Formats: sequence, C-alpha cells, structure tokens
Amino acid sequence: MKQRSSHPSDEAVTCEVVIVGGGPVGMLLAHELALQGVRPLVVEKLPVPSGVSKAGTLHARTVESLHRRGLREAVQPRPVRGRQTSVPFHFAGMFDLDLAEVSSEGPVIVGSPQAYAERVFAERAEALGARILRGQECTGVHEEEGRVRVDLQGADGTRHHVTARWVVGCDGVRSVVRRAAGIPFTGTPATVSALMGEVRLLDPWSAPAGWQRTPRGWTLVWLNPVGHSRVCTYDFRGPVQDRHAPVTFEELREETERIAGRPVPMADARDLTRFSDAALQAESYRQGRVLLAGDAAHAHFPMGGQGLNTGLQDAINLGWKLAAEVKGWAPPGLLDTYAAERRPVAARVLYNVRAQVALMHPGVLTDSLRELFRETMHLPQVNRFLTGMLSGTDISYDVRVPDDALAGTFAPDIRVKTAQGSTSLAALLSDGRPLLIHTVQAAGQADLLAPWSDRLSIVEVVPEPSSAMQAPALLIRPDGYILWSSPGRRARTPGLVEVATEWFGGPA
Repeated sequence: MKQRSSHPSDEAVTCEVVIVGGGPVGMLLAHELALQGVRPLVVEKLPVPSGVSKAGTLHARTVESLHRRGLREAVQPRPVRGRQTSVPFHFAGMFDLDLAEVSSEGPVIVGSPQAYAERVFAERAEALGARILRGQECTGVHEEEGRVRVDLQGADGTRHHVTARWVVGCDGVRSVVRRAAGIPFTGTPATVSALMGEVRLLDPWSAPAGWQRTPRGWTLVWLNPVGHSRVCTYDFRGPVQDRHAPVTFEELREETERIAGRPVPMADARDLTRFSDAALQAESYRQGRVLLAGDAAHAHFPMGGQGLNTGLQDAINLGWKLAAEVKGWAPPGLLDTYAAERRPVAARVLYNVRAQVALMHPGVLTDSLRELFRETMHLPQVNRFLTGMLSGTDISYDVRVPDDALAGTFAPDIRVKTAQGSTSLAALLSDGRPLLIHTVQAAGQADLLAPWSDRLSIVEVVPEPSSAMQAPALLIRPDGYILWSSPGRRARTPGLVEVATEWFGGPA
C-alpha cells in the first residue's frame, strides 16, 4: 500500500521527475521530458543493460511518432529503403494480413531489437540532460505533501532515497511502483504456459523453424544456423503452478520436443524465461503524484509485438503533458487526459490478444474456425480493420472539438515550404512543441494564438505540390495529434482560442 506522510519532509526535492525503470519505455519518456526542458532522473536496478531483446517489432504508428522526433532512422539497425508493395503479417499465427497500406509515409514496420532502441533512447535522453542511475532498485514509494520519496537499494545493499515532484513507474509487469501506489492490476488469469530462450540448435535444418502448430501446442523458432536461435513454446494445458520458478535448459528442450513430437537437439541455453497469457491492466494510470506507463500499466501475451508499441506510445502521450505540469502551464485536467486516452488503447490491445489466443488453441475444434477466419482476412475491409488495430494507425482521441472531422486524428507528414525553406510536418514537430501551421489565407488564426508563442510554434506554410494540406490551419499537439482545424466557411464550436486555452493553458 502507498504510504502518505502526514508530516511532509523539509528536505529539498532531488528532481522534478523520477522514472523508475530504464527499459525502452522509461528511456523514451526520459527523452520526451528532457526535450521539453525537464531533466528527469531514471533509476534502473540493472547495473548495466541486459542486452536481451524480448520484443523487436515497431509498428506504423510508433514509427510515425518516432519520425516526428527524428528517431525513426536511429532505431533501425538495418534501415528499410523504399516502399514495399506487400508487407505480410500475422493474426493468431496466420500470416495472411498485409500491412502495406496502413501508412503512407516511410516503412510501415521496423525491426528494432528492444535493447537497441533502449540504447538509442538513453543516449538521446542523456544528451538532452536526463540523468540515468543504474544499479539502484526501487524498494518503495511514499507520497508526501507536494512530493514523492523513492526508496532505493544498491547492489551492495546500501539504502538511500530520492525525492521528486512526480514519479512514473516504467518498471514492468511486477511493478514495485504500482504496488506501492496501491493501484489494482486486474483482468483475466493465465490459461497458457509459455517458455522462451536462446539456444544453439545442433541440427538446425531439421528444427521446426517458424511458427508451428501441433495438436500439443505451438513451437516458434527464429532460426540462426550459425549462432543462437530463439526458441519459444506455447502449452495450452494450463498455467504452471509456480510461475516464478526458474526455467531450466531441460525444461525448454523437453517441452519443445513434446510439442514438436520429435527430437530437437540443442545446447548452450541462455536468457531462459517463462510467461503466460494473463491479460491485466492497471485500474488507474495515476494515483496522486504517481503515474504508470508501459508494462507496469498493461500486460498481455506477446502477440503481434503490440506491448512494446503500446508502451512507447504511452511515453510519447505522457511526456509533454507531464512536462507542462512541471513547468506550470498545464491547464486543469491536462494530465488526466493521459489515462483517459491511453487506457482504452491498451484495453483494445488486451481484447485482440485474447482473441488471438483463442484462435491459437491446438484443439481440433479450432481448426475450422482458423480456416474460416483465414478466409475473411483476405477481404479488404477485414484486412484494413485488423491491420489498423495491430499497427495502431486506427488510434484517434476524443479531444472534445465537435463537428471537426480532423480533431483527434494523427496529422500526416506533409511536405511544406516555410520562410526557412522546404521541410516537413515531422521536422516541424521534432522540438516537441505544440504547433500551429497555417497558409497565408489563414494568417488571422496565427494572430489569435500569438499570446501562446512562449509554448507554441506558429509557422506559415505553403504545401508543396506533392502534398495536400487537410485544412488552411491546423493546431497540432506535440505527439502529432490534431486538436483543431480551420473550419473555412463552416461554423464550429469551440473556436481556436478556446481549444488552445483548454489544452495549453491561459495566454502568457
């Protein structure tokens, strides 16, 4: 339970924001805060990065969002060149989807090992002034009046603490921060037991490569004939009694051979882990001055690479809002829009992952269901529905601007000309500031927002011939979502000044 002190400490606040957990979500959040001029402290229990990547797929909306920070190319170990006409992807292990049309800009999917992206985010965050403290485990969180104390323990057992105005738990499924804040983590229990590890396959060409469904479960083998291959097993007979029990090499080998129905010689196991299909979500993403992001806020079976993407988008949504709170210009309720917008997104991920687990059951009664579902996946409207959901490109937010079809949608990366020359919308958003772009015909809109110029960029643009600007003026949040568009001759309530005040506070 969270402990609240009735007598606040007189000690100085160490920093404005402490981020507990130095994985990719925590490091990207640190980058987002530092970009806004807030220098967070990241505390991470591992003395050095593990280098282990449990996830490595970045979907289109995440890729688009990182592009608006100049990070898209940085997170690609092997850059994707050119637009692909077909990008196969799976739903429940059926590779009949095509992601090619989910985005009109850049690659629609990027292979970026989790550890690689984490390192990129950490380097960029530190360059902007964020501090990273490794080898320090969070053991408790105590909210006091106007501050939060974070208890830490070093690898040598030394105990100390830091104080902050805000704490964000990015410390994973077993989040200490979430438990200390007393936030319930609820959902559906495990029905599947899964194992994963890196092994050297002794006869790689006879191994069950790829995704293999048998009457006994699933094997997933990412084959590397000259090094370590990743091997994963899904056992649908039910969860293990002790989910915290360490995985042994023999357990992974025996389970792989049981499901495959034949010997799979292997050796030199490393990075062994177990997980399940428990689908859980924090009932609140905020308790006082404590917030949650990433796996600390939502956990599910790793189907389709959605967990990492959801967490990274949490960070991009939260960063500018928390920075506004720290810097003092956030209007009432701005920080609460983080949970209001992101909880439904994660709930939808849990929903589609549960559906995929049901479709992956190895029982004979599921065979016909899978074939029927596979047929529907080739219908264009079904492909659009499923790929939009998996890639996150169907996400839009209720920003409370009625009669504006663009409000709450993600602004496309159009090419424009400004007084400084040719550029793109993504480049104009790279500094993390809210943005009003307008044509000369909508110059009056720029005059209206001049009092917000201390926190808002106002740029007159001329769309290049290859780009179609959606409206003569667009007010865009730092995370790339449109808040307001010029109505032209159409009447609309509320107006631009009202929207700016609601989202960016009163004028300077």
